[in-house]
Amino acid sequence: MTQCCKPEKVKKCSKDFLQSLALKINVKVGGINFVLREICKVTDIPTIIFGADVTHPEQGDDSSPSIAAVVASMDWPSVASYKCAMALQNHGQEILTDHSMYSELIQAFRETNSQLPKRIIFFRDGVAGTQFCDVLQHEVPNIRKACESIEEGYQPPLTFVIVHKRHHARFFPTENADGSGDILTGTVVDDKTICHSSHYHFYLKSHDGIPGTKSWPMRYTVLLDENNFTSDEIQQLVYGLCHTYARCPESVSVVPPVYYAHHAAYRARKYADGGLSLPKVKENIKKFMFYV
Repeated sequence: MTQCCKPEKVKKCSKDFLQSLALKINVKVGGINFVLREICKVTDIPTIIFGADVTHPEQGDDSSPSIAAVVASMDWPSVASYKCAMALQNHGQEILTDHSMYSELIQAFRETNSQLPKRIIFFRDGVAGTQFCDVLQHEVPNIRKACESIEEGYQPPLTFVIVHKRHHARFFPTENADGSGDILTGTVVDDKTICHSSHYHFYLKSHDGIPGTKSWPMRYTVLLDENNFTSDEIQQLVYGLCHTYARCPESVSVVPPVYYAHHAAYRARKYADGGLSLPKVKENIKKFMFYV
């Protein structure tokens, strides 16, 4: 387990730098920085929260594989520690194909909590609106296949949410602005005159913006909801999770499982041997959040 720092940052030894460093080191050695408490439909029954992302090779690289990373919460009901699984995919392929990553993480949840999760909440990053059908036809069945491979008839209810970072929606306050003139942190927009008329999605500004800049709210699209969340419940869950990102003492802009999946995929790119293979991470390291 390692933690790298830039020499110039160490020499300055500022309070903010030391705080950030301590947060990263603590979580890498198995500590917990922030926990989720009393959130509806998470802390009531054993619940596993997934995050998934796929990274693609840089432009000009026409042969290297894409890399998929999936993380899942292990420490119910705190929902603070996430284990990851990584796999190579065909070049440029966005849809996740390896269902063994899901089964590996669900099995790890069972080993940690002495029981299988009774609810699955899945946050997926990087999927365009044109790929929603592909996700429903391939990724959702793969999650079900992973559950069935663990135990016959095991099919916990699934809520599947797409996270959109790249969109052009911006919101301006008419009253109750924050100190920088931006909309207040925690603002949700889910009005049908702005959001999609058929898909349920909402915009959430979950972080404090930099003074003088315009904050970028995230858009969350609920593709599937077998857990029957109300609008308020799913919005409160996402906003609550945004306060548990291990590397930051404040609420962040994107739901943390997606952040973690992105970090894991980026780290896996460094591990890939010439883009041809992905070495296995040793279990004594893998059980911790080494990728943060």
